[in-house]
Amino acid sequence: MRKMILLCVVFMPLALLGQKVALKTNLLYDALLTPTVGMEVGIAPKWTVEANASLNAWAVNDHRWKQWMVQPEARYWFCQRFSGHFVGAHLIGGQYNFGNIDANFKFLGTDFSKLKDERYQGWMAGAGVAYGYSWILSRHWNFEAEIGLGWIYTRSDVYRCSDCGRKLRTGVPHNYAGLTKVQLSFLYVF
Repeated sequence: MRKMILLCVVFMPLALLGQKVALKTNLLYDALLTPTVGMEVGIAPKWTVEANASLNAWAVNDHRWKQWMVQPEARYWFCQRFSGHFVGAHLIGGQYNFGNIDANFKFLGTDFSKLKDERYQGWMAGAGVAYGYSWILSRHWNFEAEIGLGWIYTRSDVYRCSDCGRKLRTGVPHNYAGLTKVQLSFLYVF
C-alpha cells in the first residue's frame, strides 16, 4: 500500500502540469484477485506517462501466488491523448512468491509444472513495447485495451514446498521473452 501511495505522490507534480489525468484499473488482473491501480498523466499533446501498481498478498485454497509489481510506461498517441491508437514502452519490476499451483504446461521456455512441488521466491525486472486503443465512453469514462511484448529477467530462491521446506537452490536466474502486458481497463479521466 505504501508503494501505491508513493507512486501517487511522485506523479502529483506531473498531474499539475498536465491538462488531463486518468485513474485506471486493469479488469483482467482484478478478476485474478490481483488488484491494480494506475495513474496516467498527459505531458504533451500526443504524449502521456502512466504507472500501474498491482498487489496480490494472499493465498487462495493453499495456492501461493503472491506478488507485487509496478509498470511505468511512456505512450505516444496517434491522434490525441486518451483517444484512439497508441504505442508505448514500459518497464516492469517487482517481487513474487509462487508455489503449490497445478499448472502442467510449458509456455515460451517456462515450465509451469514445476510450481506444483516447488516454491519460487524472488524478484523480476524487464522492459517491453506495447500497442493499444482507447475508446471514449463519455466525458469522463474511457475503456482501454493494450497488449505488450518484451523481456523479463528473474532471480529466485527455490524451496521444497509452498509453505515450508528447506531451500533447494539459491539465486536461480531465468529469462522470459513474450507477453509482458495484457490490459483491459476502465479509466476515469479528470
